[in-house]
Amino acid sequence: MFVSTAYAQTAAPAAGGTDMIVQFMPLILIFIVFYFLLIRPQQKKMKEHRAMLEAVRRGDRVVTGGGIIGTVTNVGTGDELTVEIADNVKVRCLRSTISAVLAKTEPAGKGGTPAEGETKPAEGAAGGLAKMFGRK
Repeated sequence: MFVSTAYAQTAAPAAGGTDMIVQFMPLILIFIVFYFLLIRPQQKKMKEHRAMLEAVRRGDRVVTGGGIIGTVTNVGTGDELTVEIADNVKVRCLRSTISAVLAKTEPAGKGGTPAEGETKPAEGAAGGLAKMFGRK
């Protein structure tokens, strides 16, 4: 009575590959933004940290991942370091657990004062803050 017959509409021909590219364009742009803002800086930071760990040598003041500050007394073969955290208190730790190097020592062949054109090693964060607030 009140129901009319429904006829199927013919499908329009496919537009081709351009429609698909337009649909994926936001995803591609999001990935590019993530790469430049998140992935690339993190890779750079990891590379710098790896170089810092490879340059650790005897006499360096380091901070472990647990926040313990000590002086490297022995660099073992492989991944082990011996760190002195107090007088006659030495702990063995893995090189990968070192989170920062506070003060680097001079190489073995150099004297106490830097030669012309050379600079002294950078002070640790605590030394710079102490100077800023007038403490020795």
